Amino acid sequence: MCKSPLHPLLTALPKYEHHVHLEGTLSPSLLFTLAAKNNISLPPSSPSPSSPDPPDPAFLSPATLSARYTSFSSLSDFLHYYYLAFRVLLTPADFESLTYSYLSHAARSANLRHAEVFFDPQGHTSRGVPISHVVDGFLAAAARIKAEFGLTATLTPCLLRDFSVEDGLSCLKEMISSGFYRDGKLIGLGLCGTEISKPPAMWKPIFDLAKHHGIHRTAHAGEEGPAAYVRAAVEEFGLERVDHGVRAAEEEEVVGFLVERGVMLTMCPVSNVALKGFASLGETPVRRFLDRGVRFSLNSDDPAYFGGYLQDVYCAVEEAFGLSAGEWETIARNAVEGSWCSQERKAELLDEVEKVLRGWTEKGE
Repeated sequence: MCKSPLHPLLTALPKYEHHVHLEGTLSPSLLFTLAAKNNISLPPSSPSPSSPDPPDPAFLSPATLSARYTSFSSLSDFLHYYYLAFRVLLTPADFESLTYSYLSHAARSANLRHAEVFFDPQGHTSRGVPISHVVDGFLAAAARIKAEFGLTATLTPCLLRDFSVEDGLSCLKEMISSGFYRDGKLIGLGLCGTEISKPPAMWKPIFDLAKHHGIHRTAHAGEEGPAAYVRAAVEEFGLERVDHGVRAAEEEEVVGFLVERGVMLTMCPVSNVALKGFASLGETPVRRFLDRGVRFSLNSDDPAYFGGYLQDVYCAVEEAFGLSAGEWETIARNAVEGSWCSQERKAELLDEVEKVLRGWTEKGE
């Protein structure tokens, strides 16, 4: 538990997710439950002639899988388990269960008030699971969550760099022609996966098409790639946001560029440390970005894998940097302003922030 005097403020503050992958919220317990429900074979924990998968003792139980998730050696090591888990997600009901499980937990534990959730469409269509299964399941859960908690949630597809540009372009065209954007079922477009040897210019035709259709645009950049990669992604894609973006801190010119453009970074400091991008959370550029006026929000990324749910992220940042109440207000307000929701919803969210901070001040804390 956070030992900071600001801990009561951190728990009371309304929170927002702009960088959480729906598939990354699949807990080991739910994974095993859905595998049993759908009669899906998981990798054996010992050699098995009947299984096409090599043995992996991590899959002995939910507990052993959870333990394995604490020792990722790299992004590729994490992605191996991340993509392997997709196989248990087959029906709209599966995606509804997944969505409801995460959003209800975050509403109760972190006072989550607005979530803009990613999903990986190609990771499902490549398995024969239609995008409509993901969308329908998510929307059903989002409606329940709004009724129960007043929490609003939207869905953004995140194309995968592991697939070809042609496949990504085809996927986007399918989502546009299916009316998902016209009907407001999808809100934006993202891009994720390893940045190594995959320059932003490769995906420019995809983002040009998204821009033509008035689709919000973001992309993972600066998690592995250098500061120049972040700037190139913003310029090539016309990005409104950058996911991660932490390597931008390595070049002052790029930091100034982000401030000038007003681009918001969706930072995930706990996952950055878990994937060995930084040795400790205190080495992440939270302080540098605050001091330079770079807008950012704090996010959980893939909480079922990294163990950093949203409240944990806020507490970890406070433990590492000892921020002031005013700095937390800045983070909260920037997160609201950088959200892809209506101005009316933003006004409601800002009012919630104001009420919490006013109450904190009146208590003299």
